Amino acid sequence: MDALENQPGVKRSATSPGTNSTDQTSTTLDDIKPFRASWWCRSPHIQTLWPVLTKRQPQFAYRRQRLELDDGDFLDLDWSGFPENTRSIVLILHGLEGCSHSHYVRGIVQALNRNGHCSVVMHHRGCSGEPNRLARGYHSGDTGDIESVVSLLRHHHPESPLAVLGYSLGGNILLKWLGENNRDKQVYAAIAVSVPFELEVAARKLENGFSSIYQHYLMRHMKASVHRKFTQRRAPVDLAGLNRTNTFYEFDDLFTGPIHGFEDAPDYYTRSSCKQYLGGILQPCLIVHAKDDPFMSPDIVPTPDELSNSTELAVSHNGGHAGFICGASPLTPRTGWSNASRLILKNIWLADDRLTLKH
Repeated sequence: MDALENQPGVKRSATSPGTNSTDQTSTTLDDIKPFRASWWCRSPHIQTLWPVLTKRQPQFAYRRQRLELDDGDFLDLDWSGFPENTRSIVLILHGLEGCSHSHYVRGIVQALNRNGHCSVVMHHRGCSGEPNRLARGYHSGDTGDIESVVSLLRHHHPESPLAVLGYSLGGNILLKWLGENNRDKQVYAAIAVSVPFELEVAARKLENGFSSIYQHYLMRHMKASVHRKFTQRRAPVDLAGLNRTNTFYEFDDLFTGPIHGFEDAPDYYTRSSCKQYLGGILQPCLIVHAKDDPFMSPDIVPTPDELSNSTELAVSHNGGHAGFICGASPLTPRTGWSNASRLILKNIWLADDRLTLKH
């Protein structure tokens, strides 16, 4: 099975609550072979786009729950599976303009379901198919909403082990939240995939070359979301001016930053980037990253000195942005990191102990 390179082992041996009792083997990171992109998918853009353009979506239904927030807004949660009999729960945070139907979300939810875990996808404000109520939306450094959802899950399912999995923007939010205030976040483990550790560096990277195609695509969706939201109410910014923005930096300088209490884009990027919080993470945490991620430059990857003792950084040469596609031919593609993550999650749950990482 393909996974990722440079990963130390996980020290423990136990069977996950909620998994098949006949499977008594313990899987560690040492048991998983390094990820290697196959001959046909070594380009970072093929890695990034292949699952979007070609992979068949898993077929299953979600069960929706709405969480009313103290500020008068709401969050929609999409469940797959039922958290009963101490069955483990994996909270999933999607990326920019994603949702529970994004290809990477549905893929990992299917893998987790097959392994006996219950999944719940937290939609960022306005991403569940219905505009949120307040003028504000979501942003890369907003950790208040994940705090509210985790508190809800811990209150209603105190016996169910909880892990959190975040992609891209959702991964930045997750790592920032874990590292803030240096306190226990009531989760057993976390996995963050393809994280933009320094937001301004990532924004500037997406202005150049082929990477600008991704920026154009996402900007189109972001502008459309803002216009849908303010068709029936007064917009807090000049929508005509917003239409003239062509880059993330311009959009964030005019809209995302000011509407969420930041002075401008540089202030938003500086205060919201997760890299500065990595040293404060107390929970067992795996960060999955590819050096060829077209959304950011290779030098954005944290150094060992920037990581906490409970954090493992798994970096592969290839993988693109949330791709990690492998397989003998284009007819038999596999997602290497999701299989590895599923196996890791399968073996991290403890009834009365914590997972410990070797260093």
